[in-house]
Amino acid sequence: MHYTSTLLVLAAMTGPAAADVWTFETPSENIQCSVGEGPTSSDIRCTIIERSGPAAAPRPEWCAADRGHTFLMNDRGFVSMECAPLNRNRDGFDRAEYGVTGEFGGFVCTSATTGLTCRNLDGHGFFLSRAVQQVF
Repeated sequence: MHYTSTLLVLAAMTGPAAADVWTFETPSENIQCSVGEGPTSSDIRCTIIERSGPAAAPRPEWCAADRGHTFLMNDRGFVSMECAPLNRNRDGFDRAEYGVTGEFGGFVCTSATTGLTCRNLDGHGFFLSRAVQQVF
């Protein structure tokens, strides 16, 4: 692991050697993420609590719950969006200050005043802000 920020210093303290899951949020507390790192793969799940504008992808007909708030990604492969009731709790995650970039578990995430961007080893990822949510 290569830690490039205070976010990842926090992750290192509770990181995969002692536990395989850690959390962080943006300073606005509007975007919250959890990262899990296993021996062969990693995953990240980020939820944007308050958002405006259209979802990053259309709601499937089978989805009757919240859509466009939670983004899931493994260290390889494409991003998926969860169809599930939204948890609006702000749970006191570790803070990823604006301007911080972290590399961990096959992901690179950057917290900026414009939003949060995360990419995996394949270059797939997402950008989340209150006004815009994109999957690439």
